[in-house]
Amino acid sequence: MWVALTGTPGTGKSSVSTRLQKQGYTIVRLHQLARENNCIDGIDKKRNSQLIDVDKLNKSIKKNFANDALVFFEGHVGHLLKTMDKVVILRCHPKELKKRLTKKKWSTKKIKENVDAETIDVILCEAIEQHPQKNVFEIDTTNKTMQEVATIIIKIAKKNFQPTKTYTIGQIDWSEEIFKEYPT
Repeated sequence: MWVALTGTPGTGKSSVSTRLQKQGYTIVRLHQLARENNCIDGIDKKRNSQLIDVDKLNKSIKKNFANDALVFFEGHVGHLLKTMDKVVILRCHPKELKKRLTKKKWSTKKIKENVDAETIDVILCEAIEQHPQKNVFEIDTTNKTMQEVATIIIKIAKKNFQPTKTYTIGQIDWSEEIFKEYPT
């Protein structure tokens, strides 16, 4: 089973993946995989980031990985991959996300862009365009350690990713935060 571990930058994907890997789970870093398999389609100079060709990446995954084992594909484009059987979206309250990205010394513009994306559920909306809702899970990382988040994912995996009320989409809503940043 192929599982996308995705979320807005700063929500904890890399940290959680590291913990899952230490517990014996297979982790594939999507950005690294894209670079190694010529799935980079240029540079977004405005955002200073590489553009990933999602179609090429889907083909590369089909070609290089067996689908009979549990593999987590970590990266903020994971939810765009049609090859994924399940999608786990890590979420973080916008105020905390801003703190995390500031600590990483990101530019004010890049922080705002990512906080706004988290506030209006960009990744969730994109995920449900590609995948059935029953295959998409959301975990709020705001007040959890990355080990706690990894433990939640392991519990979900051990139940074969059956839908769960606690982590079903729609439980997390930051939309009121938009009014705090943009008063009318």
